[in-house]
Amino acid sequence: MSAKKKKGQLSLKLGLNDERVPKLFGVLLLFFALYFFIAFTSYLFTWYIDQDRVLRFSWELLLHSDIEMANWLGRLGAIVANFFFYWLFGLPSFIIVYLLVLIGFAVIRRNGIDTYISNLRYGLILMVCLSVFLEFLFNSTGFPWGGAIGEAVNLWLFQFVGTAGRVVLFLAIGFGLVVWRFNPNFDGLTPTQALQEVRNYVEEFIQGRLYRRKPVARDIREEQASLRPGYKAKSAPASSSTAAAPETEEGDATPVVPLPPLTGSQLAFDLAQKSLPNKPTSLTPGSAMLELEAIVPASVPPVDAPPAPRDMDAIHLATEENLDHSEPYDPTLELSSYEHPIIMLLEDYSDQKVEIDREELEANKDQIIETLLHYKIEITKIRATIGPTVTLYEIIPAPGVRISRIKNLEDDIALSLSALGIRIIAPIPGKGTIGIEVPNKKKQMVSMKEVLMSEKFKKAKMDLPIALGKTISNEVFVADLAKMPHLLLAGATGQGKSVGINAILMSLLYKKHPSQVKLVLIDPKKVELFPYAALEHHFLAFLPNQDEPIITDTNKVINTLNSLCIEMDNRYELLKKASVRNIREYNDKFVQRRLNPLKGNRFLPFIVLVIDEFADLIMTAGKEVELPIGRLAQLARAVGIHLIIATQRPSVNIITGVIKANFPARIAYKVTSKVDSRTILDAGGAEQLIGRGDMLLSVGGEMIRLQGAFIDTPEVEKVIDYISKQSGYPEPYFLPEFYGEDETPGRSDLKYSDLDEMFEDAARLIVQNQHGSTSMIQRRMKLGYNRAGRIMDQLEAMGVVGPSEGSKAREVLIYDEVELEKYLVDLRNAR
Repeated sequence: MSAKKKKGQLSLKLGLNDERVPKLFGVLLLFFALYFFIAFTSYLFTWYIDQDRVLRFSWELLLHSDIEMANWLGRLGAIVANFFFYWLFGLPSFIIVYLLVLIGFAVIRRNGIDTYISNLRYGLILMVCLSVFLEFLFNSTGFPWGGAIGEAVNLWLFQFVGTAGRVVLFLAIGFGLVVWRFNPNFDGLTPTQALQEVRNYVEEFIQGRLYRRKPVARDIREEQASLRPGYKAKSAPASSSTAAAPETEEGDATPVVPLPPLTGSQLAFDLAQKSLPNKPTSLTPGSAMLELEAIVPASVPPVDAPPAPRDMDAIHLATEENLDHSEPYDPTLELSSYEHPIIMLLEDYSDQKVEIDREELEANKDQIIETLLHYKIEITKIRATIGPTVTLYEIIPAPGVRISRIKNLEDDIALSLSALGIRIIAPIPGKGTIGIEVPNKKKQMVSMKEVLMSEKFKKAKMDLPIALGKTISNEVFVADLAKMPHLLLAGATGQGKSVGINAILMSLLYKKHPSQVKLVLIDPKKVELFPYAALEHHFLAFLPNQDEPIITDTNKVINTLNSLCIEMDNRYELLKKASVRNIREYNDKFVQRRLNPLKGNRFLPFIVLVIDEFADLIMTAGKEVELPIGRLAQLARAVGIHLIIATQRPSVNIITGVIKANFPARIAYKVTSKVDSRTILDAGGAEQLIGRGDMLLSVGGEMIRLQGAFIDTPEVEKVIDYISKQSGYPEPYFLPEFYGEDETPGRSDLKYSDLDEMFEDAARLIVQNQHGSTSMIQRRMKLGYNRAGRIMDQLEAMGVVGPSEGSKAREVLIYDEVELEKYLVDLRNAR
């Protein structure tokens, strides 16, 4: 009996393969957590009664039935609580309860402890530090605040650095823990600003609204403080009426949490309030631009700007050119705490590797030589290259032998080798040899973990690296999707297309930050890509009016494709204004802060569109899908929009000439006929593949045979779960809104129940100020830009404001509040 089989039988006897075992273990941990909590809580009130008996501990204390304890859990509870409080950590022992609950729920849910390693580490460090600190503060009392550990460390520290040294050390440790946990920004921080920051944190904590703050620029936080009552901007012009009005209106505003990305008009107002001196002549271009760059987040979307304040012309002249750049912009700072998935989430199939069968290699060599000699074809040399599933035999024919004669013997060689199907490459480009690919009898599985752990993938300096699998020479194959620039996958059902798409998506998730790439996922089958819906606030992009982040409805698909075309056109406008040719040059320029966010510039993430079953869309929508796909395929490469299309029907009416012309990179899995192979690759060979991830990649006129990396659905779900549990963006990445001809919003088809809950407040704000601006709604109502934009669209649809006029404010169509209230009453009654 093999060792592996014995191990399996042992696991079966012990019940380790039964999923009830970890669940019961988790319940046991939760029981201990509850038991410790009750014992510790009771100890706080009964320690002075039980301590004398417990300290003189003997086995009689447990076994003698006459001894009574005041602890709520009796003798055992008193012993356990005294052990942790007196002999270990003191009052911080309650953290052990939290850790037990954390591990217990992790075991019950079968999530894996790796996900909670950081929390466990923080808990243990905090417990030790608090133990030492509490013992330092209260060592003269009888209660064991820090336990024996805190007392021993304090005694050593007292002898080593003295009392003053301990105070300094505790302050340094506390400050270090805050920096390590929250990563605050100290750029240009003054003592006054530091006190203001502490006050802000205290106010927010008292109101129960303190949460992990994103590392934004210091001046944005000062901008929040300017909205609080009694705050005075240190350099606000005394005579500026435009700066005073918002302060008066916002005077009753409550303290706020970090604001969403600021709009151009809001930033312009703050600049006028905070950076203009009393004498405009003293304003220099360098100083103004430095202040501007400090308060502007880079992802500022274009908005309808309000009328400029009186001093705005001077500001724009002063900020025309940034001559003295600040630090480079980092797009990952908004999610600075994001951690890439760990490789341990993936399964290791190393135990399934197959040893090379030398006898099989020699037998195949001899059989190839013998078959060729039957047809009087002599060869001078033969060499074998072993791959995971296929072995390549390279032969050099004798002088005078025609290549076509060897090519015509494909079926004869396959018969003599008893192989599933062989593929002859005559000649191999750049080698001067003829290749005969023969499937191995014992095939090796290529795991995604093995591919992602390779140095080739780790060190890949590519915009969109995708790890597809291993080549015939057993080397990891990594390609750059940004240079392909679009990818077509086709093959018969069950040959590995869905696994291939998962491998591509996993490559991007493991390599890229959410700020660098966004995924638009279209899944007509509704079952292949649904796990990725959990990444809504991290990697996904979709329409604002869409219920589900994964697009399945055909009408939504059409709208999404047209929306991507609008996004493409908008990006080309940005590239044109920035005088660059592609997204890489644009982002480099933006990172170096050579582009002004006030003018609508923003950091552009790559967008990858994935369509899992393209044939179904063509059958149901036809030209409505094909036309935007054709546009994107022809034009979207330069602006960072890339397409991945998969289909199981590689016929000419599905893969049309427009698509083939603009998809130079194509992957063919096993197909049933040579005609299908020619439809995909413009060459034969795909019909000779052996399935289960065996593929041919055609890119740049070169054909490469690969064994695709295998990743199972549970692995995909683990990675997605790991990412989704981390904090994401407050709002998903929304594509530009697009409505079909039959669903354009208007008063006739937009119901009151469809309106945003803050629609009426926004309408009153617009009518009171007679100023239709998305930025004003965003700033005054403390809303995100996307939600404010949707409310503005609803105001337009309901006839409150007029259509957009570019950078100008919208016209307000209702002139007084009485008329508005009457209109809102009619609107509510009409629902």
